[in-house]
Amino acid sequence: MLAQGDIAALLEARHADPFAVLGLHADADGKLWLRALLPGAESVEVLDAANGRALTDLLHHRDGFFEARVPLRRKRFDYRLRVRWQSGETGTYCDAYAFGPQLDEDQLADFRDGRELRPHTFLGAHPCTIAGIDGVRFAVWAPNARRVSVVGDFNGWDGRRHPMRLRHTAGVWEIFVPHVVTGDLYKFELIAGDGTLLPAKADPFARASELRPGTASRVAAPMPPRMLPPERAAANDRHAPISIYEVHPGSWRRDAHDGFPDWDALAAQLPAYAADLGFTHIELLPVSEHPFDGSWGYQTLGMFAPTARFGAPEGFARFVDACHARGLGVLIDWVPAHFPKDAHGLARFDGTALFEYADPKEGEHRDWGTLIYNFGRTEVRAFLAGSALHWLEQYGIDGLRVDAVASMLYRDYSRNEGEWIPNAFGGRENLEAISLLQTINARIGGDMPGAITLAEESTSFPGVSAPTHVGGLGFHYKWNMGWMNDTLRYVHEDPVHRRWHHDLMTFGLVYAFSENFVLPLSHDEVVHGKGSLLQKMPGDDWQRFANLRAYLGFMWGHPGKKLLFMGQEFAQPHEWRHDEALPWHLLEDVRHAGMRDLVRDLNRVYRDIPALHRLDCVAAGFAWLVGDDRDQSVFAWIRRDGDGGSALVICNFTPVPRQGYRLGVPDDGAAAWREALNTDSRHYGGSDLGNGAQALHVEQVPAGGHARSLALTLPPLSTLILVPA
Repeated sequence: MLAQGDIAALLEARHADPFAVLGLHADADGKLWLRALLPGAESVEVLDAANGRALTDLLHHRDGFFEARVPLRRKRFDYRLRVRWQSGETGTYCDAYAFGPQLDEDQLADFRDGRELRPHTFLGAHPCTIAGIDGVRFAVWAPNARRVSVVGDFNGWDGRRHPMRLRHTAGVWEIFVPHVVTGDLYKFELIAGDGTLLPAKADPFARASELRPGTASRVAAPMPPRMLPPERAAANDRHAPISIYEVHPGSWRRDAHDGFPDWDALAAQLPAYAADLGFTHIELLPVSEHPFDGSWGYQTLGMFAPTARFGAPEGFARFVDACHARGLGVLIDWVPAHFPKDAHGLARFDGTALFEYADPKEGEHRDWGTLIYNFGRTEVRAFLAGSALHWLEQYGIDGLRVDAVASMLYRDYSRNEGEWIPNAFGGRENLEAISLLQTINARIGGDMPGAITLAEESTSFPGVSAPTHVGGLGFHYKWNMGWMNDTLRYVHEDPVHRRWHHDLMTFGLVYAFSENFVLPLSHDEVVHGKGSLLQKMPGDDWQRFANLRAYLGFMWGHPGKKLLFMGQEFAQPHEWRHDEALPWHLLEDVRHAGMRDLVRDLNRVYRDIPALHRLDCVAAGFAWLVGDDRDQSVFAWIRRDGDGGSALVICNFTPVPRQGYRLGVPDDGAAAWREALNTDSRHYGGSDLGNGAQALHVEQVPAGGHARSLALTLPPLSTLILVPA
């Protein structure tokens, strides 16, 4: 019989090795004993699984601990436990402690040593069948815990029922629990090394979660991988037209009860809407599981789980398919820079700083009240790399927009002198984070042709979108935050003052081709008192709408891929509110409907005119024609496609019409030009001043350093796009 000390340790859930005593074991004389810990059970009977015959009753010692010697048996055999519960219910069960280790030692060693970048394939909860028995294999990394149990619907959330086996090579705990099914909720109950019982933890590798305010993980059904369709590679190329519609799926629309739409409802509406407006990609704010709605997903804890707010993971897969069917790429925001401190999450996961840096000078973002991943720890690197690969391989999305990259690159990010720790060479760069980003981007480039990554990086860090083999970070694109800040400052000025701020609009071209840039007018620019895009524009209502139309025309004619946050396509008049649907009723107003129609036409000309997109990231695709007319606040340039095609873009950022404006054009241009788009058209709510449909013939009149020129009518507060007639 088991020693009283062992029994007490089991009942107190502090036994060092429950697999050594629970289940079927031989004593020193070779006799078999069977032991089970089943709190809440009244009686337990042992059955021979081969024939269902009852062999013996287990003796109930106390508090749910049962044991007995199995008569007439000296060899291990397959058995079942028939349990009568104190509630009166009965059931027959396989015993979790009848199964040996399930994880491969070499795989665990690779995870520990940083050679395994897909740990989600064996850590977490995996439905499987072992020896003909259906159940779930649970595994969690917690090397400094004294005890780890899986708790959930299936065991009354009792940490005594399923303490796990520690695999010492990697600090991974595992157990196969029979009869657990897809949809069951679970967490891990841990005792820290000092004996402290920690708050129950959600699974870091969970592929589904409970709907908030619940915080449990959910066993997810296995899904086949969904790789990126081959035709998406050309659509994601830097020479392709890329116009991104950024969406917060929880507030694009709301259902009839003002709740979250599910993925199928979004799939039925959002792809068709974005495709009709000519966008090429949809970018979703983080869809990974997160506890707080007001974080918009940027304080995420479910790095492998689509949030339950919009339904099951299978629904997200169907949404991606619906977008691809409409010719739209899908990008998601991915947040490896930090994580929140919620007790059920990653913070001090096993009682120690496991996922985060231990020193607050390295491990805490005081601005956001969040913790920073320990980018130098091999297991954490595998966790983050695995998350990135998981979203791309499991759902077949087009790419990841990586949030807050600048905060990862610099150890002194938003810190004063003395509040940060230099790297090994005394510098401010976070060499571990740089290495991790390079590793992830290189692996994506090698394993997933056509998939892309985009960096939200706000500094002048060199080579963000340069290949890793030349020392770059390996991103495909970088958000141009400098362009966004400068140009929004310019259009916020009253037109009478814009001559003094002219360089804000031209400075971006000094560095426009140093990276593969995306021009972002994102959610960040229409929250926290910044006002909507329309609110940023000066003047009366007519001027505000005209300013915004001219500014969007400037953006779409400017080198760089495009990104516009939802609601701004129809000039939402107030800031974005994450807990409300967009004000769709505004489309009944011709001014707002006109703005939407302008965005549709801007996307059309951007897509249809190769000169406006093919050399977006190459200096040969751009040349100034007028960059210094600060007195009239006029800008003009030529875009080229490298195959002889070209387009002219002319902007007038004053409310003064310019009749007969003389624009010098290169000798290699066309003999005549015509308007392809005029943001002042009556179709968009403008005054309809311009050059009409007639051809504008080049004249042998010198202007702007060119021997030939055009005489144009520039509408007030407008952008014109001209193509060869």
